[in-house]
Amino acid sequence: MTVEQTVTTPAPSTPERAGLPAVNSWDEFTALREIVVGHASHYRLPAQDDPSAWLTCFPKLTRAELERIAVGQAPAQVVEETNEDLAVLCASLSALGVTVRRPDVVDHSVEFASPHWRTAGFKSYCPRDLTLVVGSTIIETPSPTRARYFELFGLRALFQEYLLRGATWLAAPRPQLRDELYPVDADGLPDLAETEPVFDAANVLRLGRDLFYQVSRSGNELGLRWLESTVRLLGDIRVHPLRGIYGYTHIDSTITLLRPGLVLLNPGRIRPDTVPEPLRGWDVLWCPPLRQPALGPPTLSEHWIAMNLLMVDEEHAVVDADQPALIAALEGRGITVLPHRLRHARALGGGFHCVTLDTVRTGGPEHYLD
Repeated sequence: MTVEQTVTTPAPSTPERAGLPAVNSWDEFTALREIVVGHASHYRLPAQDDPSAWLTCFPKLTRAELERIAVGQAPAQVVEETNEDLAVLCASLSALGVTVRRPDVVDHSVEFASPHWRTAGFKSYCPRDLTLVVGSTIIETPSPTRARYFELFGLRALFQEYLLRGATWLAAPRPQLRDELYPVDADGLPDLAETEPVFDAANVLRLGRDLFYQVSRSGNELGLRWLESTVRLLGDIRVHPLRGIYGYTHIDSTITLLRPGLVLLNPGRIRPDTVPEPLRGWDVLWCPPLRQPALGPPTLSEHWIAMNLLMVDEEHAVVDADQPALIAALEGRGITVLPHRLRHARALGGGFHCVTLDTVRTGGPEHYLD
C-alpha cells in the first residue's frame, strides 16, 4: 500500500487538554479532548471469495448470495458524500474544543500477500475497528480480516508521535490467517475457529478498569485470552467475556455505554433476562424502533448502526440526525443530542463510534462496577 499524503493535524497544545498525557482514554463517555476521525478515500470492498471477507463482511449471506455483491472501489459519489459528512463532524468537534486527527490517505487498491493468501486493502473509514486504547496504551489488534492486515499503516505516523510523547504502543502477534481459521458451519455459513488469537478492537468496550469483550465472528476465545494476558501488564484491569449476545461482528451497535449507570441496549439482540451480569442494576435505555431505508442491496451494517453514537461527554452525544425516536429517547434521559448526517453508514459499515477513535478523554481508571 502507498501513502499518498499526510493529513494528520499538528500535535495539540490547547489549554482544554492541559495536564493530560499524550494518550489517555479509559472509557466511552467522559469529556473528549482528542480524537481520530477516519475518511472514505480509496474505500474498496474486498473480493468475497476470500473467506475472511465473507466472514467479516456478509456472514449471513450464502455463497450464492455473495455473487450479487459489487466488490472493489466504492462509487465516487458515496466516497465524496461520506467525506463531506466526516468533514462536518470534524468541524463540529473542533468547535467544541476537541483536537481532531486524521489518518494518512492510503491507496487500498494495492495488492499484498502472505505465504498463504493474496488480497488488497479495505478502508481508512473506521479507525476504531483495529485500535484499542486502554489508558495511555495503544494496542493494535489482530483482525481476522486479511484485507485489513496493513490498514493501521495509515495511523503509523500518529502512533509514533504518541509514542515519542510518552504513550505505550503495543501490537498483538501478527496472525497467519490461514484457511483453517475460517470453517463453514452446519448451515453453510462462515465461522471463526480457534487456530490462533484474532479479534477486532471494536469487539471491546471500555469502562474504566473494566473491559467488555464480545466473543463472535470477529473475535475468538484465543483473542480474549491474549487480551486478558496483555492488560494484566497494565495494572488492575478486568476483562468480562460476553458470550451468546451477538455472534456476528462488533459490539458497539449492541451495547452503548452512555454514562456511569446508564446503558443503551439493542432489544433485537438482548432481552431483559440476558443483560450482561456486570450491567445488571444499571438503568437500561432500550433502543426504540429505528428508521430503516427502503430495501436495497445487502449492506455491511444493519439498521442498528444508528445505535453507534459518539459520546462527547456524559451529557452530549453525536447521533444520526435521521433517527428522531432515538434522539427523543436520549433527550428524555438528559442527554443533549448533536444531530449529524452519515449518509452511507450502512453501506460502508460504520456509524459515529466506528469512524472515530478517542485518544484523549478526561476520565481515569475508575472502578465503575464496584
